[in-house]
Amino acid sequence: MDPTTQRLLMSSSSAGAGTGTSALAVAHDGSPYVTVYPWSVSGFGTGYTAPASSPAGNAKAIAFSPDGTALAVAHETSPYVTVYQWSGGFGTKYTPIVGNRPTGTARSVAFSPDGTVLVVGHDTSPFVTAYPWSLGSGGFGTKYGNPSPLPPSTVWGAAFSPNGTALAFATDAGNYVIAYQWSGGFSSIYSAPSTLPPSSANGVAFSPDGAALAVAHFSSSRITAYPWSGSGFGTKYTPDPSPAISNNANGVAFSPNSAEIAVVISASPYVTAYRWTGGGGFGTKYTPDPSPAIPSTANGVSFKIVS
Repeated sequence: MDPTTQRLLMSSSSAGAGTGTSALAVAHDGSPYVTVYPWSVSGFGTGYTAPASSPAGNAKAIAFSPDGTALAVAHETSPYVTVYQWSGGFGTKYTPIVGNRPTGTARSVAFSPDGTVLVVGHDTSPFVTAYPWSLGSGGFGTKYGNPSPLPPSTVWGAAFSPNGTALAFATDAGNYVIAYQWSGGFSSIYSAPSTLPPSSANGVAFSPDGAALAVAHFSSSRITAYPWSGSGFGTKYTPDPSPAISNNANGVAFSPNSAEIAVVISASPYVTAYRWTGGGGFGTKYTPDPSPAIPSTANGVSFKIVS
């Protein structure tokens, strides 16, 4: 499986419903490989100027640091992850990783909630690589030890729980979703959910209130969501979203106030958003779709608060 991939990240400056401004970034195939739009309650704004130095090759995933001052891009060419300073636009690149780089094309990237860890999912064993991260002139630290056991296959999506004690991955084999405890490094695996996603997964996200975890996948409902607690997965939310998603769901995210859930898909309009009702699950779909449109298949989505 190697679909054209993009990762879309909506970065909000306010956790309140309908307030504040945002940056919405898309990592995509084709130069300049990353595009960022202003975002508001009204939708998409005019795109920001592209970075002076683009990522090295097609970009597959993107994530803002929790404080919004860094923007990490996963891509298909060494060094496989590039991080920019961000301040109302693209700034200088951080120094690339020198040793212990991801071992192949990077498919996902995520910061820990406190911004001190950067995790990259990739195509080849060990399938995930984690680094300490420091802002300013710091950047990448020395690689953390690998998880044990390893994820079963390519990690297409990665997400930390809001309290930073769990790290979930979407994969294209095994149970399609796997979650580890995190405490200064990888720890034990949580038990798998009783109802698994039905097919290969390309995205995973925790709600910012820590009460739900959603997985984007290729068949059936396209999105599977679970209650989440310190014990791990709860019973799958039902019913599935309506109107239904008609094509592969490649990524999913909750808004900063846990009141919306966004999904990126493999056919136009490439991104769809629904209200999220907490214990009630999926609500009504937002309209209209974005304009100007995302140009092609998108493979991931994640909201992060920007201070």
